[in-house]
Amino acid sequence: MSPTATAMVGAAVAIAMLMIATWAVSVTLVNASIVDIVWGLGFVTVAWVVRWLVDGNDHRQWLLVAMTTLWGLRLAAYLWWRNHGNGEDFRYRAMRRRAGGGFWLSSLLRVFVVQGVLMWVVSLPVQLGQVPSTPDVGWLAWLGVAVWGVGLAFETIGDLQLARFKADPATAGTVMDRGLWRYTRHPNYFGDACVWWGIALVAAESGLGAWGLVGAVVMTVLLRRVSGVTLLERSLVKRRAGYEDYVARTSPFVPRPPKRS
Repeated sequence: MSPTATAMVGAAVAIAMLMIATWAVSVTLVNASIVDIVWGLGFVTVAWVVRWLVDGNDHRQWLLVAMTTLWGLRLAAYLWWRNHGNGEDFRYRAMRRRAGGGFWLSSLLRVFVVQGVLMWVVSLPVQLGQVPSTPDVGWLAWLGVAVWGVGLAFETIGDLQLARFKADPATAGTVMDRGLWRYTRHPNYFGDACVWWGIALVAAESGLGAWGLVGAVVMTVLLRRVSGVTLLERSLVKRRAGYEDYVARTSPFVPRPPKRS
């Protein structure tokens, strides 16, 4: 098998094993939300499995592994800290109600297989960027590291600011519109997109890894139009007084100064 096929098949097998195991645990716990924590860890798994299976450009491989690992572990740790002890997320509770008693089985396809496929597609730059290539790490890779760094900072700072806001009794029931949240309604999602565009740029320098840009596009579409901004704001508009005004003055994704009322 070619190094490209080895990387892509190895990633698929690793993701399948991880998702099936996570689904089995979720059935035992009656909590499909654990897939959110495993989401970041899945990319870390892909990065290390491909690194072990493929002997590519050493500098680029370790750079991609390091970038993916730092992002994935931070995300998993934050989601575990935020969600543990809170029960199943409202999105999965709604799915469980609609599916009835068969959710334990239907969730395998509707939640875990779907997310596993998306994980494989989004992780394409981590897979293809590790395939043997002639060019060493150059200016495009370092540009990618810079974009990744901006994204990781947005995610980390945005999450910390929101956690502090929620922990303050004086702000209970109000809309978070401070710090980075003053310039974008979702600094964490914007940061997530930047992280994957950064990883994709590092991979693209290898030539074949340019196909990994597909992963960054898919992640951005998911965050902006599918499971991120769009899905979350449907509930926030209903649950949070003043959120419609916040929407009217604040960018949904890319940071910019708020509109004047």
